[in-house]
Amino acid sequence: MDETLKKRSVPLQDVTSESDAEERRAISSSKHSDQEQSVCCQFMMKRYVVAVMAFLGFFNVYALRVNLSIAVVAMLSNRTEVVNGTVVQIEPEFSWDSRLVGLILGSFFYGYIFTQIPGGILASKFGGRNLFGGGIFVTAVLTLLTPLCVRGSVYLFIVVRILEGIFEGVTYPSIHAIWAKWAPPLERSKLATIAFSGSYMGTVVSMPLSGLMAAYLGWPSLFYFFGALAILWCILWFLLISDSPSEHPTISQEELEYIQYSMGYTDKQTQNLHPPWLKMATSVPVWAIICAHFAENWGFYTLLTSLPTFLHDVFSYRVAKTGFVAALPYLVMGIVVQVGGHIADFLRRSKKLTTTNVRKLFTCGAYVFQTVFMITAAYLMTPAAAITAITIAVGFGGLTWAGFSVNHLDIAPQYASILMGVSNTFATLPGIISPGLTGAIVQHKLASEWRIVFYISAAIYLLGAVVFGLCASGERQDWAQMPMGYMPHLDPDEETEAEEEQ
Repeated sequence: MDETLKKRSVPLQDVTSESDAEERRAISSSKHSDQEQSVCCQFMMKRYVVAVMAFLGFFNVYALRVNLSIAVVAMLSNRTEVVNGTVVQIEPEFSWDSRLVGLILGSFFYGYIFTQIPGGILASKFGGRNLFGGGIFVTAVLTLLTPLCVRGSVYLFIVVRILEGIFEGVTYPSIHAIWAKWAPPLERSKLATIAFSGSYMGTVVSMPLSGLMAAYLGWPSLFYFFGALAILWCILWFLLISDSPSEHPTISQEELEYIQYSMGYTDKQTQNLHPPWLKMATSVPVWAIICAHFAENWGFYTLLTSLPTFLHDVFSYRVAKTGFVAALPYLVMGIVVQVGGHIADFLRRSKKLTTTNVRKLFTCGAYVFQTVFMITAAYLMTPAAAITAITIAVGFGGLTWAGFSVNHLDIAPQYASILMGVSNTFATLPGIISPGLTGAIVQHKLASEWRIVFYISAAIYLLGAVVFGLCASGERQDWAQMPMGYMPHLDPDEETEAEEEQ
């Protein structure tokens, strides 16, 4: 911890009860909230600056990722232009079949899957700031080069998408490394979901905007605009964000002490810890997170990559309209993610439910509703009914981000980036498998073929609910307990207060 704090270490009394001690510290730290709030009146709390910038980062991550699903529709569609007062029909620029389209849409994930675990390891050792910002920066540069590459060769295009996946693959693990140092325990759900909701808001904005830009400015404009926007964000990220509170140059003394006191450790105390790989690999709660993450991403990626095509194939929506309608489910999901995070932390802080029960309720409850509405969408093959059912199904998925997605921080905060890397490795498989499988199933662009796609998603949601409900935990695991002697650095009067509470 910074020497300017001039604090001293307090020995750990009972390592076996660290989860309880962490909760006591988190609740006790609320006693200092009045002082903390007075600081907020003068300066915005830095942990919320991190959350807002992470929100904008994920906004760009998904804008860079999903614009292709709209661009592909434009690339393969006829378009009309007025030439010398005459309306001229122009043939599609490319003539890719459904299997090749599935390969193109899935190619991003071929690279994305390989940097999840390495990203988590690097973030745990060196911090998440540079990894998160650097990954988005390189992806943005590659996005700017996409129009040139796709016109050169479809296979060069696929290679660029794979490279984009490699560099975006570090983003989710690295953000958990940041939250492991910045998020007080009883604010984890709220701060993390603020950040994660940027993914869906990025989808909401980029899909309709991409549809309009593709229709009126041409599909290359999508890649130029969103690539430039992401580079602008990267500049702000590196100027405003630090890896940890103790490294931030303008954080208040009160906020720094509040964060580290509630956590029970400083960032420096976790730098030389060695991950217990075997115990992680055999941990039932870890596998519960993996299964839940896989289930959510199967449904999400299926619709993310295929919903515009579904609307075009089944309901004959034009490109501009497709973007607006396809964005609606993600608008609902982005709102639900934010609301869910606040409710989850309220339930935990007020002790109405344990952390374990909160994580299970939000994850399993969401999956049950998603199962019901995905099956409903499979049968309601009219535009309004199908879009409503899909919107509700995707929207309920927002609750899971206050469930399994922050559960890594509950069971092993110091290894959360690694665990996110592991779970997201498995959760990337749907992004690889689903587009190709959808392309293989939907050969004739029939509603009955799309119905099979929805059945598969519903079944996977239900399986995820069962596994997480039976196996998940919200308690810090034995293999993740901090070594003897690790406690927050406290003022002498705070030390006395903490000892009296124990």
